Amino acid sequence: MDNKTRGYLLTEQINSNSKNLDILSTYEMVQLFVEEDLLPQLAVSNSLNDLVDAIDKIYIRLRKGGRLFYLGAGSSGRLGVLDASECPPTFCTPPELVQGIIAGGSPSLTKSSEGLEDRTDLSIIDLKNRGFDSNDCLVGITAGGTTPYVISGLEYAKTLNALTICISSVPKDQVNINTDIDIRLLTGPELLSGSTRLKAGTATKMALNIISTGVMVRLGKVYGNRMIDLSIANSKLLDRSIRILTDLTNLSREEANELLNLSEGSVKLALLIALSGLDLNSSKKLLKENHDNLRIALEKIKL
Repeated sequence: MDNKTRGYLLTEQINSNSKNLDILSTYEMVQLFVEEDLLPQLAVSNSLNDLVDAIDKIYIRLRKGGRLFYLGAGSSGRLGVLDASECPPTFCTPPELVQGIIAGGSPSLTKSSEGLEDRTDLSIIDLKNRGFDSNDCLVGITAGGTTPYVISGLEYAKTLNALTICISSVPKDQVNINTDIDIRLLTGPELLSGSTRLKAGTATKMALNIISTGVMVRLGKVYGNRMIDLSIANSKLLDRSIRILTDLTNLSREEANELLNLSEGSVKLALLIALSGLDLNSSKKLLKENHDNLRIALEKIKL
């Protein structure tokens, strides 16, 4: 797609509501942003079925040993890296399970390297360097749906029979994207024309939050609405872990802390011991037999 054609993309069009953005009062400007930022929620809501499909299919792949990759350039790449980087501290996942790849690598997180988004070979090199294969899942993030770096990566993943998902903010009749799941977050023209870090970026962040959290719930890393596989890396997370145990059991804070020490910092394992009455080794065995899913493990005891 040439530059002239790109001008017709929804993400590149002019927003009539902000044609006088530079002469609005600060109050009027913020009010306009607030009004426009209601659209990302609607866009995500309209993509509900595709998000459900993405979560279920990613879960199946990860359950069988696959990994989840986000691929993007510029702002889109940064959003993917951000979501991936939040998984280890929130869900205690190994860093290789969910990975964010941005065109240009780590330097692109803080320095502009948008020129690399036109490299169709670079994404394939980046994926090969991570050992990407047919068991894995690739979520390509491209607001305008045309970023060569992302599209070529998705095409490569397709040849491997990996799961391919694209998140964009343009209608299907403007850009055809050949992926297993095609998520279109239609947020309309940006207040600052073409700046897709705004509404398109907000909608993308919301979608990634839903996808990664939903997958982790399916993987058994949540009990009720508590994160039971969190990494106790600081005093705040230790306090949260103790509160989870005291809230869900009859343990005191002191007893909860002792049990956490016994279970080597595993909230999930500590909960199983407290709720089942089993010893440490029996609890470990039961969790392993039930794919580390606490609820299923507890149900097996009741049977």
